[in-house]
Amino acid sequence: MIVMSFIFREKIKKELDKKKEIYLRVKARPGASRTAFSSVSNDPEGEIFKIDVAAPPEKGKANQELIKFLSHELGGEALIISGQSSKLKLVKIRNPKF
Repeated sequence: MIVMSFIFREKIKKELDKKKEIYLRVKARPGASRTAFSSVSNDPEGEIFKIDVAAPPEKGKANQELIKFLSHELGGEALIISGQSSKLKLVKIRNPKF
């Protein structure tokens, strides 16, 4: 899990060289035993970061846990731009601190 977290952070750092905010495509997988970065996959539109979320997909609990996790891991402010009711989300990270 530590290796995956390192890969996740390194990919984000590369994007930060260009700007103070980044947009991530995230596939949330609610109902996991703990919240953690799982893997990264590619599709024609770019990378998708898969994150296991230790909260059920009900009443926004999984979204809250995802935002908390990303804010903690990246040290910035995380905001779900789209996909509040979907597993695939667009998340904006402002002013991350590494």
